[in-house]
Amino acid sequence: MTGIEQDELFKLLDIHGEDAFACASLLASPPGDGTRQALASLHARLGAFPSKSAAADGCTETDWIEALLRFAPEVHRHHLSLGIPPESSAAILADVGLNLRINRRVHRRFGLDTWAWLTLHMAGNIFRIGRLQFHLIRGDAGGSLAASDSWVVGVHIPEDGGLSPAVVDTSFSQAREFFDRYFPDKAVSAASCDSWMLDPYLAQKLPDSNIAAFARRFTLDRCSDAPSDAVYFTFRQRGMENLDRLPRETSLQRVVLERIDDGGVWQLGHGHLVFPPARSNHA
Repeated sequence: MTGIEQDELFKLLDIHGEDAFACASLLASPPGDGTRQALASLHARLGAFPSKSAAADGCTETDWIEALLRFAPEVHRHHLSLGIPPESSAAILADVGLNLRINRRVHRRFGLDTWAWLTLHMAGNIFRIGRLQFHLIRGDAGGSLAASDSWVVGVHIPEDGGLSPAVVDTSFSQAREFFDRYFPDKAVSAASCDSWMLDPYLAQKLPDSNIAAFARRFTLDRCSDAPSDAVYFTFRQRGMENLDRLPRETSLQRVVLERIDDGGVWQLGHGHLVFPPARSNHA
C-alpha cells in the first residue's frame, strides 16, 4: 500500500469501528505469500473489464481482505486517471466497509465472506451510480445480449434505499451519461440483471411493489434455482436453518418465508433490457 495514509484509506473504503482495528492489524506487517498472490491476481485484472470474480487460488479469506485493502489505492488512482471524480470512485470502493459490516451481521465476527464479489470492484469497471451499481463488460461476456464488439452493463442492487420507479429512472439516466463521458469508446447497448428479485413469483405475490416494477423493466430470459438467495438478501442469514426464528413483520419477509414453508424454491431471474439511449441535446 503506497501513496495513501491509513486513515485516508479507511475513509475511502468506509471502514470504521471494530473493523478499522482489525484491518489496521492486517496492515501492520508486510504481506505474506497468500496476500502477495491475491495482489498479483488483482493487478492482472485491473482495467481488463472482467465479467467474473477472481478465483480463490488457495488464498484464504484473510489474504483477500488484506489484498483488497492494499490494492484499493491503485484502483482509486486508476479511476482518477480516467477522469472519474474522486467521489464516484469512493462511492463504489465504500462497498468494502459495507461488506465488512454485513459480515459482522451475518457471522458476528470480522471477516469478508463476499471477498470474491469485491474483486470485481478492484478491476475498476463497476460503479455506484445513484441507487444502483453498474458493471461494464464486453458484449460477448453477456451471452446473446449484444455483439462482441459492443458493451453491456450488469445491474446490481445495493441493500440501502428504496426502488421507486423515479429513483431507478434517475440511476439509469445518470449511468448513461457516466459511461458516455468516461468510457466514450465503449458503446453500451444493453443491461442485464441476475437477481432473486426477478423471480416471477415475487411480482405475482407483490404486484404493486417497487420490486415488481423494477423486475418488469427486464425481459426475463430464464430462471435458475437459488434456494437461499432470497433468505440471505432479505434477512442476511447464510443457510436455511432456523427459518422459523426469522421475523415476518413485512410483506416481503412473509412472502419469502411462506414460499419456502409451502415447499417452493426461490429462483434467480436472468433478464435484460435495452440500455436507455443518451439524452438528445435538442428540445
